Amino acid sequence: MSGTKSGPGTSQSRIVSTEDVLGGKPRIDGTRIGVYFVHERVEGRGLEPQTVADRHDLDVADVYRALAYYHDHPDEMARIEQERKGIRESAESDPNVATGPADLE
Repeated sequence: MSGTKSGPGTSQSRIVSTEDVLGGKPRIDGTRIGVYFVHERVEGRGLEPQTVADRHDLDVADVYRALAYYHDHPDEMARIEQERKGIRESAESDPNVATGPADLE
């Protein structure tokens, strides 16, 4: 696939990045489920990897691959977190942007 980069390991890696999906952020191949999203669910919210896999129709091995990628690429993940933080801060200061259910009332 042109424009695709794989994560560490063999060419069979299921973690890919393509500019036209999720803005080039790493994700599980064949999905729009990002590595950062998986990390937030498992390590941020304390969900079991199998639970995340079941809820998002993933192979549990892909959940573990995403977590491994997250920890193998700390600089890239820190950059993604900073981007997300900047977007959240911009949205919170703009009254025209909904950031939660209360904003829709």
